[in-house]
Amino acid sequence: MGILDDCTPAQVEAITHMDGPLLVVAGAGSGKTRVITRRVAYLIEQGVRPWDILAITFTNKAAGEMKERIAKLGGRRGVWVSTFHSMCARMLRQFSDAIGYEKDFTIYDAGDSANCIRECMKRLEINTEHWPPRSIQRAISNAKNDMIGPEEFANKAGSFFEQNAARVYMQYQAALEQNQALDFDDLLFHVAKLVSSETDFLEHWRARFNYVLIDEYQDTNHAQYLIARELAAKHRNICATGDPDQSIYGWRGADISNILEFVKEYPDAKVVKLEENFRSTKRILKAAEQVIVNNDERIDRALYTNSDEGTRVRLIAAGDEGGEAEAVVEQIDKLRAGGYSYGNVAIFYRTNAQSRSFEQVLALEGIPYVIVGTVEFYNRKEIKDILAYLRVLVNDRDNLSVQRIINTPPRGIGTQTQAGLQAWARENHLTLMDAIGRCKEIQGMPSRALKALGKFGKLMETLGALSGSVADIAKQTIEKSGYLDWVRASKDTAKEDRDRNLGELVTAAARYVERTPDGTLRGYLEEVALISQIDEYQDGDDRLSLMTVHAAKGLEFPVVFITGLEEGLFPLQSQNDPLGRLQEERRLCYVAITRAQKELFITCAAQRMRFGMTMPALPSRFIREIPEEVIEKLTAFGLPAFEPEPELSISPRYERAVAPDVVHGHEDVETFELGQHVQHPTFGRGEIIARSGSGSRSTVLVRFQGVGVKRLVLEHAKLQKV
Repeated sequence: MGILDDCTPAQVEAITHMDGPLLVVAGAGSGKTRVITRRVAYLIEQGVRPWDILAITFTNKAAGEMKERIAKLGGRRGVWVSTFHSMCARMLRQFSDAIGYEKDFTIYDAGDSANCIRECMKRLEINTEHWPPRSIQRAISNAKNDMIGPEEFANKAGSFFEQNAARVYMQYQAALEQNQALDFDDLLFHVAKLVSSETDFLEHWRARFNYVLIDEYQDTNHAQYLIARELAAKHRNICATGDPDQSIYGWRGADISNILEFVKEYPDAKVVKLEENFRSTKRILKAAEQVIVNNDERIDRALYTNSDEGTRVRLIAAGDEGGEAEAVVEQIDKLRAGGYSYGNVAIFYRTNAQSRSFEQVLALEGIPYVIVGTVEFYNRKEIKDILAYLRVLVNDRDNLSVQRIINTPPRGIGTQTQAGLQAWARENHLTLMDAIGRCKEIQGMPSRALKALGKFGKLMETLGALSGSVADIAKQTIEKSGYLDWVRASKDTAKEDRDRNLGELVTAAARYVERTPDGTLRGYLEEVALISQIDEYQDGDDRLSLMTVHAAKGLEFPVVFITGLEEGLFPLQSQNDPLGRLQEERRLCYVAITRAQKELFITCAAQRMRFGMTMPALPSRFIREIPEEVIEKLTAFGLPAFEPEPELSISPRYERAVAPDVVHGHEDVETFELGQHVQHPTFGRGEIIARSGSGSRSTVLVRFQGVGVKRLVLEHAKLQKV
């Protein structure tokens, strides 16, 4: 097949552009992956050397698909096709001395990072109930994405939460350096710093890549923007492909202005708009377009399709979340009778908590399903345990991994012994493995504990001497560590599943060897650390797919149910930047709608249980934004078809201009309303999301920035209105 065969004129224009900056505005389902892969093949055909080309995308799954397509088009090996994080890890391995690390550094995934932060908080005696580690983790992650280091973060810290986060950030970064570990954000942070200064690192990689192609450019954060800009600065052959209407990761640092201001940064850029949608029916596409036009942070374009009109978008109204789930299953039964399989159907929701009601009904009905993006394979305890063993074999300075395996399986090294070992290691500036090797020097350590520590040290020496393929080392580690025997001897009802999972880990390692014959244990661990939730999604099974809308990005299904379209849920209410967040929520709705190929259902409920309380619900403004002529209103279990309110204001109300007013007694509590912004002396700034009772029995649920939801009695809460 020729490179330009079956391409539209707009796609050909983007593919054949040779030199200079290029912006490809690719609407949903418009074939942007085709453009990127064909463009790489075209560049090679025109004489560009494969190793001069860098193509960056956001998931390993997408990178793998891109490599396969390039190979089928005759593209030779040598093109760098990678995620940002994998690329940065590879660069830092080669220039590890530039950041003061060894080449064998460990990469911590989100779970490892959270555990390390929790340990730091314990050392700093910061209450993990008042200040959840995940909230601290988000604050640190956002700082790194904005290129703010620990010292600068501490200098800028204003609120009590930020001051505590700054203390943890400082301690956390020191722990990472001691463990010779980098988290996901560090990979970007360090590379962005290195390319932002005149270094050998910068010159090496600038000289290496003459063409830089970035997919999903609307999802880049500040660090990724800096990396792309600096790598392409010499030749200016940068191709950014994306869609502002699908920018849905602002909450984790993505900056939509990167794509909106591309032409401002590159005034000579060629702009190509891909406006033909090859995925959805006309009615589905019209619903999506009429929702997204209400945003102003976008690039004007007119998405169209040559597919058929299709069925109308079906609206299901239910009494509550239970009725909603039952109504959805009833429709799925009808779809099955009409020829669709379970594997053709996906149920989307805004928050993970919404899956519960669907899971209950699906289990009762015996309908097979899979939840995408929750507890994936590599996050299972037994897998994390064995990976921790393998990590220590590669990097024995990784104290976090040593802590995980030192008494797993149990070998008589209890919490008191571990605490004493860790304290002695810190006092003597040693790693835990070094301290274990010198444990006889620890005064007061019981002889039984010393014996157990000695045995563990010898075990790790034995495992360190293992040879063979990555799969061989993984298999022998599982066996020689005693882990497999421990699992099989346990009384755990899930031990057979755990046994099979360990076998699957060896199989996964063997697959890695097949894909990468010269791959190393370090390389395998890096691949595992950087795998994303969507990378594990496998289509082809005849099972329903349940997932959040964020997890659905990049996927498509013949039938889609978008559930919970209610004010405060979708759009999700936020106390931070409500107007900006609303635009992102609308983009998220647009992404959800455009995942559907043939059939689209949307649902809402009259009331829903949230935060342990049943609350009345209003239909989402997004329902009202869909044209009436493309909606068919269904009746769910005898309830009348739901009529959206004629005027839906933003709810709850944001940013009141009310003078500070301290609550002194129950006579003032009635003035606190749903949506009120408040200030608490301990928890900081928050927003009232629910309330119940009256007078002295008035209670509220308040979502605090960085802290989460707290239930407070208004009479004693000492809240101030903001």
